[in-house]
Amino acid sequence: MLNFKLRKAGALLAAATVAFSLAGASVQAQDTQTRTVVGERYVPTIWVDPDGCEHWVMDDGAEGYMTPHVTPDGKPVCRPGLLCGMMPTDQFFATDKHFINAAGRKRLTEFFQKTKPSTRYFVIAGHTDSRASDEYNIGLSQRRANAVAQVARSAGARVGDIRAYGERDPRVPNTSAANMAQNRRVEIYCVR
Repeated sequence: MLNFKLRKAGALLAAATVAFSLAGASVQAQDTQTRTVVGERYVPTIWVDPDGCEHWVMDDGAEGYMTPHVTPDGKPVCRPGLLCGMMPTDQFFATDKHFINAAGRKRLTEFFQKTKPSTRYFVIAGHTDSRASDEYNIGLSQRRANAVAQVARSAGARVGDIRAYGERDPRVPNTSAANMAQNRRVEIYCVR
């Protein structure tokens, strides 16, 4: 319950303000050579990192503080990035496996070698369908994303982040075998 209240309070705080600034601050010199800041006003904000994910910026006046902006189920809130590749996992992985076969490794290596010259780094996100438990699917999507990241690194590409969403971010509803196949995927974001 406390977690929910903190998230709700944080969401209201973040929604209420979108700029972090010191407004109206002025410095006055005193005879004792001490500087005094007058009129400092703190305004929290949402800071966006280079791959589009948001962080709440807070400060108690003494030291800066930043925390990831997440949804109630713990998923990072990220602005749409440049999705440069979406690999259906069925092309690379056997059912319930995270090992990439030789043909899949070759295709991924070619993709990373072709794409890396115009990309600073990649963010790799693993997804699953909804057939297993949430906990299991998070682990499976993490293993699959790690396997793709390993191929990226071996191709000389820089991997900035690896994310595991499991079944939490479906492309389409998990209502048919064809839809579930679309949700079993690894997305590759190019950060330029």
